[in-house]
Amino acid sequence: MIAIFNKEVQLFFSSLIAYMSMFVFFIVLGLNLFIFQGNILEGGYATLVPYFSFAPWVLIFLIPAITMRSFADERQSGTIEFLTTKPITDTQIIAGKYLAALFLWLLIFIPTLIYFVALKKLSLADAPIDSGATIGSYIGLFFLGAVFLAIGLFSSSITKNQIIAFLLGVFFCYLMYDAFYRLSSLPMFSGKADYIIQSIGLGAHFDSVSRGVIDTRDVMYFISVIVIFLLMSKTALESRKW
Repeated sequence: MIAIFNKEVQLFFSSLIAYMSMFVFFIVLGLNLFIFQGNILEGGYATLVPYFSFAPWVLIFLIPAITMRSFADERQSGTIEFLTTKPITDTQIIAGKYLAALFLWLLIFIPTLIYFVALKKLSLADAPIDSGATIGSYIGLFFLGAVFLAIGLFSSSITKNQIIAFLLGVFFCYLMYDAFYRLSSLPMFSGKADYIIQSIGLGAHFDSVSRGVIDTRDVMYFISVIVIFLLMSKTALESRKW
């Protein structure tokens, strides 16, 4: 598994994927937060709510771009057959690829903490930034990216075409993040059903953590979705034996 992890990390940094991902996430969100019209400096409030509202939509496109080659490229080039002849299990292959992608996500995610530090310095003493809610939002955003990585790996595991893997990843990430919330707002689901449907999607749990209260049910939800999609990836990988 460590060999797979090292190989994937080297592949990330031997191409433009890692550098472009860092640039897009850090710069685009920074411009949206501090420069573009409607930025937080114009609002006069010490809050990172615009950042945490916009970041998930960037991740819906960014994460599938990171993971699209993981299995699709291996399938297309035929190296997946060579890889599976090695003394390594399918679970170790998936875990190595997922942990490598998670490592890259950490390298992209951690520098954005500077936004919190900068805003904390800029905020007035009588109107400080809500640190609890902001830290909760950062934790929620990290888990959201971790779930999107698992979804992206699954999308890459069911096709040999990287473009199709990217499009499937975007679709599944959007479906899990926002579609259930919108579905719950339909009149036919009014009552208790709308809450149940919302709870299936990632958006409701991300919003819950962003309030600053880390509920173990939300954490378990994120971890469960990650495990489910990784198990689905394992099933897709094992399908070559059928």
